[in-house]
Amino acid sequence: MSTRKRLGLYAGMALSVLAASCGQQLTNSTAGNGEGKTIQAEVAAEKPGAYLFTYFTGNSKDEEAIRFALSNDGYTYRALNGNKPVINSADISSTGGVRDPHILRGADGKTFYMVVTDMVSANGWSSNRAMVLLKSTDLVNWTSSVVNIQEQFPDQEDLLRVWAPQTIYDPEARKYMIYFSMKHGEDPDKIYYAYANDDFTALETTPKQLFYSPTNSAAIDGDIIYKDGKYHLFFKTEGEGAGIKIATSDKLTEGYELQDKYVQQTKDPVEGSGVFKLNNSDEYILMYDVYTKGKYQFTKSKDLQNFTVIDEEVRMNFHPRHGTVLPITSEEAARLMRKWGSTDDIIMSAKAPALKKINISLDTAGKRLTLPVKPGTSLTSFDPAFITFPGVTITPTSAQNFTTGPVKYTVQIQGQEPQTYDVVAREYHNPALEGFYADPDIIYSEKTGKFYIYPTSDGFTGWSGTYFKTFSSEDLVNWKDEGVILDLNKDVSWADRNAWAPTIIEKKMNGEYKYFYYFTAAQKIGVAVADNPTGPFVDSGKPLIDAFPKGVTGGQQIDPDVFTDPKTSKSYLYWGNGYMAGAELNEDMISLKPGTTKVMTPDATFREGANVLYRNGTYYFMWSEDDTRSENYRVRYGTSDSPLGKIKVPESNLVIAKDPAAGIYATGHHSVIQIPGKEEWYIVYHRFNYPNGINMGSAAGYNREVSIDKLEFNPDGSIKQVKPTHEGVKGVNLKKAGMN
Repeated sequence: MSTRKRLGLYAGMALSVLAASCGQQLTNSTAGNGEGKTIQAEVAAEKPGAYLFTYFTGNSKDEEAIRFALSNDGYTYRALNGNKPVINSADISSTGGVRDPHILRGADGKTFYMVVTDMVSANGWSSNRAMVLLKSTDLVNWTSSVVNIQEQFPDQEDLLRVWAPQTIYDPEARKYMIYFSMKHGEDPDKIYYAYANDDFTALETTPKQLFYSPTNSAAIDGDIIYKDGKYHLFFKTEGEGAGIKIATSDKLTEGYELQDKYVQQTKDPVEGSGVFKLNNSDEYILMYDVYTKGKYQFTKSKDLQNFTVIDEEVRMNFHPRHGTVLPITSEEAARLMRKWGSTDDIIMSAKAPALKKINISLDTAGKRLTLPVKPGTSLTSFDPAFITFPGVTITPTSAQNFTTGPVKYTVQIQGQEPQTYDVVAREYHNPALEGFYADPDIIYSEKTGKFYIYPTSDGFTGWSGTYFKTFSSEDLVNWKDEGVILDLNKDVSWADRNAWAPTIIEKKMNGEYKYFYYFTAAQKIGVAVADNPTGPFVDSGKPLIDAFPKGVTGGQQIDPDVFTDPKTSKSYLYWGNGYMAGAELNEDMISLKPGTTKVMTPDATFREGANVLYRNGTYYFMWSEDDTRSENYRVRYGTSDSPLGKIKVPESNLVIAKDPAAGIYATGHHSVIQIPGKEEWYIVYHRFNYPNGINMGSAAGYNREVSIDKLEFNPDGSIKQVKPTHEGVKGVNLKKAGMN
């Protein structure tokens, strides 16, 4: 039998007296009646002015819980309660965890219904038989009931799982219909429905099949929205093809006809689609969980047929999994802020375009906020543009002068004590690139007179990125995103995963410049060629390196580095994880010279990321030590008399390492650039995202950012240890140096 438990403390806040219908249908709260008519929900007199996003965050037990976030516009979301659960999963579930939360405003306008999967993924993907039903009148205090399908209904002996329940109001039955997927025995997952009882504590009808895939593949994660007289059922299909499709019907419980096309706008696996209508707009948002990349994608549509990606417009300070968005009123948003809002979060919400948003840092104890701004930003009159939700005020409201010291800001959340912060705005050049990137390789192009950085596209769970970009600069400070130059899914036939750690070289051949781009894909090394540093690059059609060198039995064929010996003009390729190998390249630059491959591992500190440079007759071999997920990831070096010679390792050979006092960690996988014609060197490396990386656990290893600092040598040729900085480099003037 289901159980019912009372959650939370009574907040002392009842909803305002309901007025008559305001004439605006709330998305997902009402539906057509089968004859194409609509029933208007009774809502508060105030129209929806905000959005509530409910979600969970991952597959560990502490992540399988209900979380809330707020948005004013449907695009920028801030987590409530510090991104911690708003309901304790152990109090409401039979397994100790819940997933896939769906929230609905009732047809009366004042009652809220939430349903979740009762499941802990650690027990297996076919381990749960139940869902949880929750009910609230204020979005803060919730009652709950566990509904175990196998225990409550007969003929469910072979039931393996119950997934992703959602709720919709059926105006014909005048009841709340819950629909969900179930898998029995060897059959594929199918979508079923049943009606909840009046108290929303149990199912009062036996689950009945609502929809199954005509191809007999799985159908899960259903989401129904009513538009233009039809019910649109979004669902995920698996098996023969996988992705999100739509089936439509004039009736809620039958007659769904499949539209035979996928509507997700990515080739990556997706699940958990959620559709909502933007307030005061004819546009809809379709969002879904790109779960293999640790990303959420947002798309926009007016007709629920054609969808445009709007990821660049969406901002979240959390990483959601399979959730839903509900339009709410300003009064409801203010109530949520009183309960779970934080002045620290408000002061961290600055969104001015000139800010390096992922690098904003707050000293919570000292109430001091540091806002890093992009190069060239005027700080004499600067507005951080803090986000304020209903029930929140922040002063001052106008632009301020940050050049004379910290500016005091006071944040007030209704029902809480006001808090005052010292806010500092400062120009920082590190990270050099905006966003998550790693493994940077840098060149100076004689053809264009510009610098180019070629990084790994980062920020993807498990290093699962599939494309490469490049960035150009004339001064090492201001970098332009030149876009994607190689996409594994489009441009490479032999690999479609793990686009990592590229390296590039400019060669003048027969009077023309050529660019040879060596990259890692699927733990193999390929090469692509272009006539310009920004491409287009054309892959050779096969991997250049896909096997261990002789004598090596462990590690990976990754992390190439290309180097041309200025003494001989011969070019060499170096690579390896767990070992270091080198070989001479043929004159075509896309093949290795037979018989030249040599294992060159310098010592036990070598992990990966070899980089070679030449200075004053000495060949410097540099590499990364430890794991990129470790805060102790760092760079060491050795020297040799030739490009493939024995490497001598100095006793003191640390090039760059973490600086905990500055909050800089995992400084590694680098490259080095010399300003042509000058004794001026710079090291380009990646580090954990600042300031959040050090608190992310192993995920910090794929949420990295690129930085640049000066590299200097001692009179005896040894390398001075580099101190990593936030300030970065001041920049170089190529024109003044006579390089253009």
